[in-house]
Amino acid sequence: MSVVAIVGRPNVGKSTLFNRILGQRKAIVEDFPGVTRDRNYAEVTRFDKHFTLIDTGGFEPVSTDRMLEQMREQSQLAMEEADIILFLLDGREGLTASDHEVAQMLRRVDKPVLYVVNKVDGPQQEEDATEFYALGIAEFYPVSAEHGGGMGELTGVLQDLLPEQLEQEDIETEVRIAVIGRPNVGKSSIVNRMLGYERMVANPTAGTTRDSIDTPFMYDKQRYILIDTAGIRRRGRVSEKLEKYSIVHALKGMDRAHVVMLVIDAETGITDQDMTIAGYAYDKGRAVVLVVNKWDAVEKDNYTMKKFTEDVRDKFKFLSFAPIMFVSALTGQRVAKIMETVAEVAQQFNRKISTSQLNKILQAAEEAHQPAMYQGKRVKLFYMTQTAVRPPTFTIFVNKSDGVHFSYRRYLSNKIREPFGFTGCPIRINYRDREH
Repeated sequence: MSVVAIVGRPNVGKSTLFNRILGQRKAIVEDFPGVTRDRNYAEVTRFDKHFTLIDTGGFEPVSTDRMLEQMREQSQLAMEEADIILFLLDGREGLTASDHEVAQMLRRVDKPVLYVVNKVDGPQQEEDATEFYALGIAEFYPVSAEHGGGMGELTGVLQDLLPEQLEQEDIETEVRIAVIGRPNVGKSSIVNRMLGYERMVANPTAGTTRDSIDTPFMYDKQRYILIDTAGIRRRGRVSEKLEKYSIVHALKGMDRAHVVMLVIDAETGITDQDMTIAGYAYDKGRAVVLVVNKWDAVEKDNYTMKKFTEDVRDKFKFLSFAPIMFVSALTGQRVAKIMETVAEVAQQFNRKISTSQLNKILQAAEEAHQPAMYQGKRVKLFYMTQTAVRPPTFTIFVNKSDGVHFSYRRYLSNKIREPFGFTGCPIRINYRDREH
């Protein structure tokens, strides 16, 4: 999926444009505590061509002192990671020296850049916006992100620039695995151990791997594609400074993956960035295996693994279904078991349950614990069916979908997992209204 990045100074309306293109307010509430976060990315699916939209403002360090430095860093990050850049300018404030600075940088970029002048709400402001031609650009797009003016033309041009998207078969024969994690947690070393040869340069210097590299291989007569996303950390001084904010590369890897292997450093423990990346994997509905690397370097007693497991479960409450593996890429300890686990998770991710089995579970769950009353009436569950795989997705038909409390939704989710497991897989349950 292509990545479109919005760059621009603070207060030019990046978040408003983000929401306008997305077509909704981006606040998302999940049933699991710890998942709801401020979003600075979203998958835009309401147009013919889908894409990932990034508000680069979310990647800037909060302690930055100088506005110009802030802009330079945001724009540099977008230049390195995005496929298309939307440079947002403020039509009310007019052209600034900082705008000239960024425009000069963007002229050296070998990718499409759309210059968008925001806060153009009337004919006078549209006329005033002509001053932006002083940037040396051939064309700009006047919009009102707040009211929607000019958005049709902008999104139309954006759609024209995006590549054609191939239709994928519902059930693909290969399984794609993305190896993600912070810089220098040992991703490349694990990949080399799994494949049994030095496919990649493994170096203790963070950021050795520059780009994602896809490697096909066979395991137990099944074809797999390994997507190494070690390039979360990218080349360049700016990216090094922003490494903990730069997760666009991981998002790209996850877009194409079925199973995500999140590698955690046992020595440094779980960090905020680990949790952020894990949250994105969950949001995207990917199967997840948590791989704790460098386990050989940790001083241990009889309770070390138990304590670390409890910490992982506490921090990643929304990934309670994900298996945890303790390995050492350096010594090879338990690395051979990774593919066994990945294969099981991939199988579960693609699992289909018959409607008759599902409805037996639904009936038993309802008999054991009835849903609460809603607007003076009992919520009734009619039947359930599986509507998709990767991830396993179910639809339950009810008389009042709004009346199914989130705690009851979690209860039904657990009841589905009890007999089938779905190890490593998120499951999605949709509720639809149906008349009697």
